[in-house]
Amino acid sequence: MKIIFFGTPDFAIPSLQTILDHQHDVVAIVTAPDKPRGRGKQVTFTPIKEFALAHSIKVLQPEAFNDATFIEQLKNLEADLFVVVAFRILPKEIYSMPKFGSFNLHGSLLPKFRGAAPIQWALIKGEKKTGVTTFALAEKVDTGNVYLKKEIPIDDEDDFGSLHDKLSLLGSLAVAETIEMINSQSRQWRHQLLPQDNSMATPAPKITKELCAIVWEKDADDIHNLVRGLSPFPAAFFIHQQKIYKVYKTRVVERNLNPGELFESPSELIFGCEKNSLSILEIQQEGKKRLKIAEFLRGHRFN
Repeated sequence: MKIIFFGTPDFAIPSLQTILDHQHDVVAIVTAPDKPRGRGKQVTFTPIKEFALAHSIKVLQPEAFNDATFIEQLKNLEADLFVVVAFRILPKEIYSMPKFGSFNLHGSLLPKFRGAAPIQWALIKGEKKTGVTTFALAEKVDTGNVYLKKEIPIDDEDDFGSLHDKLSLLGSLAVAETIEMINSQSRQWRHQLLPQDNSMATPAPKITKELCAIVWEKDADDIHNLVRGLSPFPAAFFIHQQKIYKVYKTRVVERNLNPGELFESPSELIFGCEKNSLSILEIQQEGKKRLKIAEFLRGHRFN
C-alpha cells in the first residue's frame, strides 16, 4: 500500500517505523518546516524529518496547506492512504484525497480527551486507564468514526514522560492493525467504523503557563496529578521569593498543614494543601539543575 505519513515529534517515530517494518511503501512524509529552536536559535529538523532522511524517504514541509505546489505534489504521489500521527489539523481537501482516505492516531480513548494534550490531561484528571484510538479524519477535530482502540492502565508512578513513551509504542501497533484492516477489506472497511458518542466527550486543550502554576489551596491529590501530567515538560511550578521552582515528582502525605504552609527538614520539603499535604521529591530551582529533594536541601533552605 502506498502511504504518505504526516507527523512531527518523537511520538510519531514508532508508528512510522512499524509501517516500514510491514513493508508498506512510504512515498513521502509531511512534517513541520525547519525553524530555529532552543537557546541558540539554530535551525533544526523535526524528529520525523531526521528519521525520514536517515531512511531516504521524500520529505515535504509546507508552510501552508493551501499552497498549490504542495497540493500538486500530494496528488502526483498517488498515495492510497494518508496516516496522521501528532500533526496539525488537515483540511478536507487534503485528508479526502487518497483512495482510502486518511486516519489519525490519537493518544486517548476517544471521545475522552479530545484536543492537543490528551496524555497530559488523562494524568491531570487522575484517570486509572487510557490508551490510543485510530479514527477516520472528519471536519471537526477528533470526532471521526473509530477504527480501533487499545487500552492500558495508568500506573501510580506514571508521569507524562513515561506514559508518552508507552502510548507511542502502543500507538504503533494500532497504526499497523488499522492499515491491515483497510488493506485487507478493500472499500468495505468504511462500514465497520464505529461512531463516537459525543455526549461522552471531554476536552484536552493545549497546556498553558497559567495551568502549570501550583495553587496550594487545592487538594494534594489534584496537585500531585498536575505534577505527574506536566513532568518532565513543561513542569508544574511555584514561586518563592521571586524565584521559580519547577516540581517533577511528589507524594501525597497526611500532615496537618494550612494551604501553602511549609514544613522543612534536612530531607523533607512538605507543603500544606486544602486536603492533606504534598511532599516534594524532585525539584529544580530557576537556573539550577533538577535534583532529588535530599540533595537539593543540602544546599538550600526555604525558611
